[in-house]
Amino acid sequence: MYKKKLRFVVITNIIIMSLDKYAIIVAAGSGRRMSSNIPKQFLDLDAVPILIRTIVKFKEAIPDLNLVIVMNQEYMQMWKDLLEKHNIQIRQRLVSGGLTRFHSVQNALQVVPDDAIVAVHDGVRPLVSKRLIRDMFSRVEEENLQNLIPVLHIVDTLKMLEYKGDDNYSLLSEEVDRNKLFAVQTPQVFMSQSLKKAYKSPYIESFTDDSSVLSYIGEKINYCTGERTNIKITRQEDLSLASILLRGGLKDE
Repeated sequence: MYKKKLRFVVITNIIIMSLDKYAIIVAAGSGRRMSSNIPKQFLDLDAVPILIRTIVKFKEAIPDLNLVIVMNQEYMQMWKDLLEKHNIQIRQRLVSGGLTRFHSVQNALQVVPDDAIVAVHDGVRPLVSKRLIRDMFSRVEEENLQNLIPVLHIVDTLKMLEYKGDDNYSLLSEEVDRNKLFAVQTPQVFMSQSLKKAYKSPYIESFTDDSSVLSYIGEKINYCTGERTNIKITRQEDLSLASILLRGGLKDE
């Protein structure tokens, strides 16, 4: 009887043990499409830099989260100055960015341990909700998933065109079934050892996000529904839209 009770306690402790949680925030972009003198992640969104909004959102969602922020070496001091200016005191690990997004994430994974849950998120998606962040981490842990990727169904009519410059397009195909097309978002959440294994692969140009790296090594991908307001700020009009959403009382719980 005593042995059975002891075994039950051990199993219970294993079940309730919480895994360490990490978030890799990718912020090594140059901002060329924003036509700005500084990378877009450092631009203000309603008086607060985009990247600060992003990291605060993650820390508010999961207070014990370990933050790993990837950026180019030349902007690290600017980042530290921005944090001081906005009175943000937050524990973080800064990692140098690589030649591509793939190489930046690869660098960041070197400081993430095995047997942890790790999210990879675009630094210029500051409007992701705390609810989505918490839910994705919880599902990976509680359902014993190796990965979870947010996607959104495409609602626009789609055509396959060839762009020849100066608003000159030619039609290639109208046979694009939007019912089977989905846009992929971040955060993408993984068991760390699974993601680290995938990132040992040699780089190829088709690696446009983290799930594509896992697919390359044959991993099954799990999906969940993303958020329409979780926009990626890459152009000036995106910044304007994000400001409108914030001033409209966007709920982020």
